[in-house]
Amino acid sequence: MKLKVAPVGTNYVHQTWPLVKDFIEEALAKGYDFPDESRLYTAQHILQYVSSGQWVLLVALDEEAKIHGACTVSFINYPLHRVAFVTTYGGEFVSNEEVMGQFKNIMKSSGATKIQAFCRDSMVRLLSKFDFEPRNTLVEALI
Repeated sequence: MKLKVAPVGTNYVHQTWPLVKDFIEEALAKGYDFPDESRLYTAQHILQYVSSGQWVLLVALDEEAKIHGACTVSFINYPLHRVAFVTTYGGEFVSNEEVMGQFKNIMKSSGATKIQAFCRDSMVRLLSKFDFEPRNTLVEALI
């Protein structure tokens, strides 16, 4: 199956959301395997971010325009880089080099010079196939 990665404009987020909500919720459930009080946001918050244009929603479509996966991205500007930070990633999104290449090109066209994400071990292994390297381990304490 050949997938095309496409950003969803803010004008179409609410029409697209019912088609991607399950992917986003799956990403939150699998990728944030820690207590609820440690979570930073819910699917409803993500909808608010993407519909306001603060974050970008991307989808992976097949030839018949059926959505097979979704991803959300925020951007962080640092003095040396503009980072595309992947906030959620669900379904069949980056399944091969071609799809990852499309994703990277879209991020570049948004001015990003780096892509970053917090990942569980299985995602670290998958993304290592696409030239991603682990940089840090996040630890936290509720205070």
